[in-house]
Amino acid sequence: MIGKVAYINARVIDPASAVDHAASASGGVLTDGAGIVAMGPDIFNGGRPAVEEIVDCKGAVLAPGLVDMRVDFCEPGAEHKEDIESGSKAAAAGGVTAVVTLPDTEPAIDDASVLEFVARRARDVKLVKVFGYATVTRGGNSDEIVEMGLLKEAGAVAFTDGRHSVANAKTLSRALKYALAFDTLIVQHAEEPNLSAGGVMQSGELSTRLGLPGIPREAETIMLDRDLALVKMTGGRYHAAHVSTAEGVARIRAAKDAGLRVTCDTAPPYFALNELAVGEYRTFAKLSPPLRSEDDRQAIVDGLADGTIDCIASDHFPQDQESKRLPFELAEFGSSGLETLLALTLELVHNGHLSLTEALAKVTSAPSRLLDLPTGRLYAGAPADLVIFDPDKPARIEPDRFISKSKNSPFDGRLVQGQVIRTVVDGRTIYTADA
Repeated sequence: MIGKVAYINARVIDPASAVDHAASASGGVLTDGAGIVAMGPDIFNGGRPAVEEIVDCKGAVLAPGLVDMRVDFCEPGAEHKEDIESGSKAAAAGGVTAVVTLPDTEPAIDDASVLEFVARRARDVKLVKVFGYATVTRGGNSDEIVEMGLLKEAGAVAFTDGRHSVANAKTLSRALKYALAFDTLIVQHAEEPNLSAGGVMQSGELSTRLGLPGIPREAETIMLDRDLALVKMTGGRYHAAHVSTAEGVARIRAAKDAGLRVTCDTAPPYFALNELAVGEYRTFAKLSPPLRSEDDRQAIVDGLADGTIDCIASDHFPQDQESKRLPFELAEFGSSGLETLLALTLELVHNGHLSLTEALAKVTSAPSRLLDLPTGRLYAGAPADLVIFDPDKPARIEPDRFISKSKNSPFDGRLVQGQVIRTVVDGRTIYTADA
């Protein structure tokens, strides 16, 4: 059993309640077992508390553990790339205490039994909290809608066909209407599949020079235009995943202004890199959607700053070395993202685009609120899911040192600021930097 633990000398930040308490020996967070029992700037004014353990945070930030709403753990079906245990360890190293896994596994999560298998494996591993999406359509790539009610009852937090778009307009409109009965979210990979078919990077001058087939930004905007029209028609709840273009941000901003029930997220590559990262056929930078232009990157930053983009997700899509060390056209899309999520999100703070509280909200309270998860907040009675980190400590991203099975990252060698010191789930320390 875990007893009482006092976290002192911490700058306590809870974006959901706008709490930002300076570090002091008299304040901090007190946990007992799996939950938080008290927090504040003066909860230890009476002196050192009678507890089983005192954690001196030495001025570091203590915040809710990160909530990553888009990860692929590849289990069942492709455990050689990642599995629930290795992915959970990588998440813990990144300060992530809860993840939502994509359903395009083998078999796809279109049935309650597969969803329950993932939940059971996560309970056995006993590291981060693993929530799951279910597919919108049978097999994750068809026109037959799944039994949403049964899957919701089995624990599905929302519905998505993962890295496939729901391409049939009638199917998506039916799904949006069906999901209304459960007030649940449809999450879409907004990319017109026929327009993007065969493409491997952003269309433009660079793709032409490299002789690589391109994916035009219109693949995103055409799909968004169609989907947003269906949202207006049905009144459904719609979420666009990993938005990557200036036009996409503009479409979503307009939809929100019109009162539609629309939200979106992006991932660090789309606000921290542009298409030049592809360089001379650098397959680690082959992502879906592809890296875009510098104008697009700046528009993503602006969308995060003005609130158009609600959340940041790692878009962790691990690949083994054999899938990446191939000619660019043959290499798989994807990269490892869990262990770099916090440091790259902090770039938005260090570059003056967001405050620390605003940036943390994008990876804690915002995804939790969107998916109705019992995580992402600090208050008496909340689960003791915490991350302690130094926001200024310099580091270099070195994929060879990743805990994830996937050692691929488009940020290889990048200098960043921010290091996770400790990750706690339900009061249990599951990662420390010196472990």
